[in-house]
Amino acid sequence: MPTKSALAQQLGVVAGFDNPLASLEQYRTPPDLAAHLVHTADLQGDIQDRTVVDLGCGTGMLALGAALRGPDTVVGLDIDPAPLSTARDNERKVGSTTSVSWVRADATQAPLCPPEDTTVVMNPPFGAQSGNEHADREFLATAAEVAAVSYSVHNEGSQAFVESFAADNGGEVTHAFETAFDLPKQFDFHDEDSRTITAEVYRIRWD
Repeated sequence: MPTKSALAQQLGVVAGFDNPLASLEQYRTPPDLAAHLVHTADLQGDIQDRTVVDLGCGTGMLALGAALRGPDTVVGLDIDPAPLSTARDNERKVGSTTSVSWVRADATQAPLCPPEDTTVVMNPPFGAQSGNEHADREFLATAAEVAAVSYSVHNEGSQAFVESFAADNGGEVTHAFETAFDLPKQFDFHDEDSRTITAEVYRIRWD
């Protein structure tokens, strides 16, 4: 198995959003974070010989990270067509032997009928924007419907919410870790050139 640092280096070529939308909280997932999440999933046996679905895939960072670890199938799903075009370009840059199906669709109403052993990976909107509160809840609801196991990135302080949601929907949080999330200045309301926040990643096993 390639090292986590090698995976992060491979993902360093993945381009971010050309015109990110604040309403969708579109931020490029940092390669180190993606590599950590995918490497953890691989160690748990949740990538190889599995179907992997990236809900709200953006420009493809998590989907491509998974594709580099030898799953059967990878699907990247996003409501915005612009980043999906970038994701296709990123797929060519990364050069994975597992191809990715890029699908334009609403992740909260995903048109998916995946096999029982499907793994979901996702960096959903944190719900930080006004009118977008609890956006990650709807992504978790989709994961509960389609996945045997999911890995999701959330804002700091989400443990009680994620554990409660999982328990109420037939799931159980089995792993959790904190990670740094670098946010570049890309919207008018940002008053710093860059900012690093703490994010949380959760593995949930769904019944």
